[in-house]
Amino acid sequence: MIQASDASSERTSVKQGSKPQSNKWKWAKRAFNVFFFVAVPVLLFLLVKNLDWQEVKQALLSYKISTLALAFGIALCSYLTYCCFDVLARFYTGHKLSIQQVVPVAFVCYAFNLNLSSWVGGIALRYRLYSRLGLDVPTITRILSLSLITNWLGYMLVAGVVFSMGFLELPKDWAVGTTSLRLIGVALLVVAVGYLLACRFSKRRSWTIREQEVTLPSLKQALTQASLGALNWSLMALVIYTLLPDKAFYPAILGVLLISSIAGVITHIPAGLGVLETVFITLMQHEFSKGSLLAALIGYRAIYFLMPLLIAVVVYLILEKRSKKMGERNQAKL
Repeated sequence: MIQASDASSERTSVKQGSKPQSNKWKWAKRAFNVFFFVAVPVLLFLLVKNLDWQEVKQALLSYKISTLALAFGIALCSYLTYCCFDVLARFYTGHKLSIQQVVPVAFVCYAFNLNLSSWVGGIALRYRLYSRLGLDVPTITRILSLSLITNWLGYMLVAGVVFSMGFLELPKDWAVGTTSLRLIGVALLVVAVGYLLACRFSKRRSWTIREQEVTLPSLKQALTQASLGALNWSLMALVIYTLLPDKAFYPAILGVLLISSIAGVITHIPAGLGVLETVFITLMQHEFSKGSLLAALIGYRAIYFLMPLLIAVVVYLILEKRSKKMGERNQAKL
C-alpha cells in the first residue's frame, strides 16, 4: 500500500512538474502554426509573382512532346528516389507510420523545399506534418537528420567523382581554378568514405547533441544512403541534359548543377531563381547558345520545380485535412 501511495504521489509530482513545460510547448506550437500559415502563402505569392509565365510557356512549347515526356519521367524517378530518403529513415528510427503515409509527406516537403527554401519545406513542414501524424519531436529530428545526411552524402560522392576526374573546366578568371576544383573533389570523396568507414568500424554508435541522440546507421543503411543520394543528384542533372542539344556532355552538366546548387545554398534565394541560370550561362556559354541554355533551364524549372509544387500544394491540403485523424489512429495503435 505504501509503495502504491508513493508511486501515485510520484506520478502526481511528475504531472505537476511537466505542466509548465507542456504549456510552453503548446504556446510554441501555436506560434509556429501561425508563422507557418502566414509564411507559406506569402512565399508562394512571391514565387508566382517573380516568374515570367509567358517565358515558361514558350520554352515548353519549343520542345517535342517526346522530349518533355522523357524529362517528366526522369523528374518523377527523382522525386520517388527522394521519397525513399524518408522511407529509409522509417527503418532507421523504427517509427510505425506506414510507407503510404511517409511518401506523401516526403514528396510535399521536397517540392516545398526546392521552391520555398529548406527552412520551410525541409524543416518546418516536416515537423508539422509528421507531428500531426503522431510522431514525437526527437523522432522527427532523426528523420530530418538522416534525410539531410543522405542528400549531402550523395552530393559529396557525385561531386567528388566529377570534380576530381576533371570533367568540368572553370573559367580562368574564377577564384577557384580547375586544379583547386580537383582537390576539392578529392576532399569530398575522403569525407564521404570516412562517413561510410565510421558506420562500419566505429565502436561508439551514439552521441547526445543538444539533448538529441545521434546514432550512426549500419553500414548497409549508410550504403543505401549513398546510393539514394547519388542517384537523386544524377537524375536532377539528367533532366537538364535531356532538354539540351545532343552535343551536351552529361558529366559536365552534372558538375555545373552541383556548383549552382552550392551557390543557391549560399545566396539563400528560394528556388535559386537567377542563380542556376547565371552559373550555367557563365560555365556553358562557350558550348551552347544563350537561347538554348535558357530554354533548357526554364523547362527544367517548370518540370522539376513548378509542376511538382502545384501537385504538392493539393497533396498538402489533403494531408492537413486528414493527418489529424490519421495521427489519432496511429497513436491508438501505439
